[in-house]
Amino acid sequence: MAKITYVEHNGTEHTVDVANGLTVMEGARDNNIPGIDADCGGACACSTCHAYIAPDWVEKLPAMEAMEEDMLDFAYQPDPARSRLTCQLKVTDEMDGLVVNLPEKQI
Repeated sequence: MAKITYVEHNGTEHTVDVANGLTVMEGARDNNIPGIDADCGGACACSTCHAYIAPDWVEKLPAMEAMEEDMLDFAYQPDPARSRLTCQLKVTDEMDGLVVNLPEKQI
């Protein structure tokens, strides 16, 4: 289990426990955190779970696969250095303390 902090665009923080094996997107959805729509349910078929990874976490996460990189083209204001689709980030103990910043909106 990992404690993950989701930061809304307005600065409101939500720190929740997310079980290993779930995704960062599922952690937001299951805890009713606003700012992650997850329209495709985690199939990497939309970009509505887009988030900006805190700079000190970017290098600690698994590398992005081509499908995720392609879908990020459809996200609202993606940042090439920090944007990820949270449906593609499986939670592990090593993610304890992860901070994700949510964009102004999802498209």
